Amino acid sequence: MSITVREARSIVRKAVKRVPEGEEITHLNIMPMLDIVTILLVFMIKQASVSATDIMPPDVKPPQSTTLQPIPEEGTPVFIGTKAILVDGVPIVSVTGGDVDPSERAEGALALEITKLSNTLRVHRQAYTNTEGKGPDSLTIIADKSTPYRLLMSVMYSSKQACANSADCYTEYRLIVSTSGAQGAERSF
Repeated sequence: MSITVREARSIVRKAVKRVPEGEEITHLNIMPMLDIVTILLVFMIKQASVSATDIMPPDVKPPQSTTLQPIPEEGTPVFIGTKAILVDGVPIVSVTGGDVDPSERAEGALALEITKLSNTLRVHRQAYTNTEGKGPDSLTIIADKSTPYRLLMSVMYSSKQACANSADCYTEYRLIVSTSGAQGAERSF
C-alpha cells in the first residue's frame, strides 16, 4: 500500500495538532544543577588532596625498593633534597654538600637538632592540632638516595624536639622509596 505525498502531509499535520504545545519556561529549577556541582566539588577536593610524592621536588630521587605497600595518605611530608629541606613543599633550610650549615644547628656543627626545622614542625603540629584536634601521628620523610645518614638522623631528631611532650609527638616515621612497576615505570611508595 502506498500513500501519496498529499496524504503523508495530512497525516503529519494531524499528528502535530494532537501533540500539545510545550509550556513556557517561567523559572529555572537549579536543584539538579546544584546536585551535579556538589558531586563535582567532592570529586575535585578528593583529587586536590595531594599525596607526598605528588609534590616531590625534581632534585629528589628516592632509593629503589621492591615494596608493594600503598603510599601513606596521612602524615607531615618532609623532603630532604640535594639543595634544601622542605616541609609541606615549603623550603626551610638549605642543604649544601649533603648537610645543613652549622649555624642552622642548635649547638653548632656536631649537634643533631636543626633549629629552623624543629620550629617549623612545632608550628605545623600546633596549627594542625588547633584545627583538627590532634596533630598527625606520622612524619613522612622523602629523601634523595644520596642523602647522608647523618642528615636523615638530624631530621628525625629535630622532629622529636618539635614536640611539646611525648604524648603529642610523632609516633611513626615513614621513609618513601621508589620502586619499578611491572612495565618499567617508576612508582613511589
